[in-house]
Amino acid sequence: MDTPKSNGGLKIKLPKIQFNAPVIITYTLICFVVLMFGYATGGKSTLHVFTCYRTELSDPMMYVRALTYVFGHKDMSHFFNNFSLIVLVGPMLEEKYGSKKMVIMMAVTALIGGVANLLLTTSGLLGASGIVFLFIVVASCTSVKSGSIPLTLILVVVIYIGQEIVTGITANDSVSQLTHILGGACGVFFGLYYNRDGAAKTE
Repeated sequence: MDTPKSNGGLKIKLPKIQFNAPVIITYTLICFVVLMFGYATGGKSTLHVFTCYRTELSDPMMYVRALTYVFGHKDMSHFFNNFSLIVLVGPMLEEKYGSKKMVIMMAVTALIGGVANLLLTTSGLLGASGIVFLFIVVASCTSVKSGSIPLTLILVVVIYIGQEIVTGITANDSVSQLTHILGGACGVFFGLYYNRDGAAKTE
């Protein structure tokens, strides 16, 4: 309950802080805590728990890391680069689609990126960049109408995903580009699927 404060006879009612996007806020806080643990352990916790890379098939952690890598970040700059977009776009998407659908989209995107990394590369993968590309593309699908594809979606795919394809072809290390492309592809699927009837349904 708000507590009125007196200021020269004038009552001031302080606004309440709203927990408006529980999935996005929780995800951001978890990633920040993981990053702090990484600093505290000299990067060991990030490497062993929150980086996706191939080991022996009998190693259970390899399968765990195929999903948990989206919580790990190399440093503060890596974290801020990803979450400056996630906290900007994510709350709007969570309001539109609901928390349950957000968790589904993020988990599926993370798993696809992790499995692809294990199957196609021998490099380590960590970070939320695949989630970032998922959000960017899904956000461009807000005006989908039945039987049509919004021009904004086409532009986003050409600009963002096209750039990653070119970079992936020309760069020596294309691991991150693969994750970005897969995140964008998931964004196309979920954006069109959840808006196929002209409006997103929240739970």
